[in-house]
Amino acid sequence: MEIESTFHMYVQPVVHPQLTPFCTELTGIIQAMVDGQPSLQQVLERVDEWMAKEGLLDPNVKSIFVTCGDWDLKVMLPGQCQYLGLPVADYFKQWINLKKAYSFAMGCWPKNGLLDMNKGLSLQHIGRPHSGIDDCKNIANIMKTLAYQGFIFKQTSKPF
Repeated sequence: MEIESTFHMYVQPVVHPQLTPFCTELTGIIQAMVDGQPSLQQVLERVDEWMAKEGLLDPNVKSIFVTCGDWDLKVMLPGQCQYLGLPVADYFKQWINLKKAYSFAMGCWPKNGLLDMNKGLSLQHIGRPHSGIDDCKNIANIMKTLAYQGFIFKQTSKPF
């Protein structure tokens, strides 16, 4: 029930190489953080290497991504990969939407995502909302709390 390993990288934007003020205000990511970073293809290759190193690609090991909503893995990543002519790895095609899991466990929908889930579980929000790595820490903390309460997590995505 503890974080064992973390993968975090920034991606050099290609289509819109200059970050908008909206993006910076929302995420806290500034232009200098993405300039000179690897392409999406390179980062996805490194994700695969990391997953292999961690043993997550072993067919005897069960693993699944957890997201706050379906958009990231249902819409954004497949759309970006299609646009760039990149394949989507099979492990990105199934996930647990933590909003759905939380609503099953708690009986209410977290309208404001991680903020509502943290509040509903009396947890302190970690870091900055919409910062990818901070969101991951909050997701892990919420999952840990729900698991300690006896909730059993199941895949929520539909195969595509």
